Amino acid sequence: MSETGIAEIAQRSRGTPRIALCLLRRIRDFALVQGHTKVEREQVHFALTQLDIDVLGLDAVDRRYLLHIAINFSGGPVGIETLAATLAVQRDTLEEVIEPYLIQQGFIQRTPGDVC
Repeated sequence: MSETGIAEIAQRSRGTPRIALCLLRRIRDFALVQGHTKVEREQVHFALTQLDIDVLGLDAVDRRYLLHIAINFSGGPVGIETLAATLAVQRDTLEEVIEPYLIQQGFIQRTPGDVC
């Protein structure tokens, strides 16, 4: 794996080793299928694009969450229970998986009373 390929994975893994390792395995699979012996930044970029992970590390679920708030709730605020119901995602999943990174990156804010 090239240094630039590793840097690309690090940038899109949200600073989370578990995510970086998962992405690395998926990228390795892409490279293997394409017959690459050394994975360069271009192969990493291609694989992550195919996996729908953008340069900020956001995946389709993250973008769906943000778009839902922006479009359906005019940018918020909206309660976590309402979001969970309209997205058909469990509240725990929103609170433990999706929201922490979005809050850390400044995309959303938590307010008193479970409103995003």
